[in-house]
Amino acid sequence: MRFLQPLAAVAALLAACPVIAQNVPPEATPFKMTGNIYLPKKLPATDARVASLKVPAGFAITKYAEGLDKPRMMAVAPNGDVYVSNRVAGTITLVRDANKDGKAEVMRQVAQKPNLHGVALKDDKLYISAIREVYVADVQPDGGLGEIKVLYKDLADAGQHANRTLAFGPDGQLYLSVGSTCNACDEDNPENATMLQIKTDGSGRSIFVTGLRNTIGFDWHPTTGQLFGMDHGIDWLGDESQMEELNQLKQGANYGWPSIIADGKPYPANKPKSGETYAQFDAKAVRPALLYKAHSAPLALVFYRGAQFPATYKNDAFVTMHGSWNRAQPSGYKIVRVHFDAQGKPEKFEDFITGFLVENDKSHFGRPCALVQATDGSLLMTDDDNGIIYRIAYAKK
Repeated sequence: MRFLQPLAAVAALLAACPVIAQNVPPEATPFKMTGNIYLPKKLPATDARVASLKVPAGFAITKYAEGLDKPRMMAVAPNGDVYVSNRVAGTITLVRDANKDGKAEVMRQVAQKPNLHGVALKDDKLYISAIREVYVADVQPDGGLGEIKVLYKDLADAGQHANRTLAFGPDGQLYLSVGSTCNACDEDNPENATMLQIKTDGSGRSIFVTGLRNTIGFDWHPTTGQLFGMDHGIDWLGDESQMEELNQLKQGANYGWPSIIADGKPYPANKPKSGETYAQFDAKAVRPALLYKAHSAPLALVFYRGAQFPATYKNDAFVTMHGSWNRAQPSGYKIVRVHFDAQGKPEKFEDFITGFLVENDKSHFGRPCALVQATDGSLLMTDDDNGIIYRIAYAKK
């Protein structure tokens, strides 16, 4: 069911003082939490609707696999096999296009444990993250998995953001994103709202960066090796704030959450825990490289390293925007492209695939989720609402 209403209960509970005078310091700034809930109606992804999706000239988007219930994150093996998680069922499914015709014929469950979500492959081993656990299993010759072994079982509690994601960096290290337990709060566990660097033998882990509310999608620039991630902005600051952040993630850096949001704005509800002023804290925090429309909910970021797309796409990034639920006019429900210059600096966002919102944005037939590059250079995208994996390919030569 879709509905649009002001958050009356929240507003009554957190009612604020009048409009702020410009000279009032942030520490004394009253504010109010405000927002809308608007869930576009879900429609089936019929062939006609899929054919109506808007893609750049020469590209095509088609169904790669269907009937997957709620497919979330993916990892691609060197032979082209795809491993996809379902966080609700706690499953990992092997998806295979054996005859390489662009449509999978094999969909076989190969693992099940509670809350499985993030997946990463290296050296014929599949690494899987749950809420408090990280597992590893050997990939068998037939694509199945051997015994699922526990590497870690003491990750931070999840709270609001339970969806751990992981990926291997160019340094061979495994990186794990751990979201905040809340919309905005002072965390008790220092590993919440961070990116962790973890050892694959289970012998330990360290905090790589801090001050990230929930960075699910992250990847390394193919030529510079710099790590970039998309962070979710704080909710209940209105339809236009807080914007989503594209951050360059540098070891040891702090990205401001929850005291500093977006491009240096103070968040009055959470003063810096260090006792510093907002200005002092902001001076040490790293600001976003780019900002994107609030509440779009970025879920995956992947740099394009393949040869199938035109050369102008090489080393640019693609981001899935899962779509808003807390904005009067929906945002997201699309894939966007992030242009990077020759020096590896992000320049701008632009739409890549749109059209999942229909009926004047009152309905949708897809929520873009995971995004990976397949072995043939196409992109694969999960829709965890309609149970589909899409294939995005360039056909015009």
